[in-house]
Amino acid sequence: QVQLVESGGGSAQAGGSLRLSCALFGYAYISYSMAWFRQAPGKEREGVAAINTNGLITYADSVKGRFTISQLSAKNTLYLEMNSLKPEDTAMYYCAAYPGPRAQGSMLLRQEYGYWGQGTQVTVSS
Repeated sequence: QVQLVESGGGSAQAGGSLRLSCALFGYAYISYSMAWFRQAPGKEREGVAAINTNGLITYADSVKGRFTISQLSAKNTLYLEMNSLKPEDTAMYYCAAYPGPRAQGSMLLRQEYGYWGQGTQVTVSS
């Protein structure tokens, strides 16, 4: 059984910063590809940033240069450092995981991940 628990959401003003965390509870002998997704009201869930089992990282164009995804060496905790926040970053943010590698071109696709957290809300005011 794999469980993902997000934390760190909250409110910030435009230009501010927030840091999200995701703790993965699963099988210690398996490496997971992990990612952050977000979903704003009335919109589809979209990939924000992802890290593959081999350390490859990819970002959505909308967050490049502002967000940084990272992982503890034990690979059981995932982070998303969000800087220069914009009101359009307001959304529920979800952590996702898959037990194995993902193709580089698929790392930000929702259907590539089978495990999901409950989400943490991020609200950015102008």
